[in-house]
Amino acid sequence: MADFAEVLKELRQERSRLDQVIEAIGNLVGSNRTGSETRANSPRRTLSTAARRKIAAAQRARWAKSKRVKAPTPARTMSQSARKKIAAAQRARWAKTRSQQKKAT
Repeated sequence: MADFAEVLKELRQERSRLDQVIEAIGNLVGSNRTGSETRANSPRRTLSTAARRKIAAAQRARWAKSKRVKAPTPARTMSQSARKKIAAAQRARWAKTRSQQKKAT
């Protein structure tokens, strides 16, 4: 099993080397800050009270729309004559199948 103390020592050396490289590259660029630090220091955009109210109302409407209970779709019914036509067609198909089976035997 590896000596963890030795591995830890090597990793710390590598980290210090990488820190030096990052600092050198940062000096070449002219800034040692990352983009997130720059964004955090930039002034925030301010919204008027009316604009905030409009945004809040729109968000409430979106939430209400997503939480709305949808009405169940009505069951589709078939007329009696249509059911009789389908049943007759099915009986005809079965009769044809049975007659073909009788001919095959």
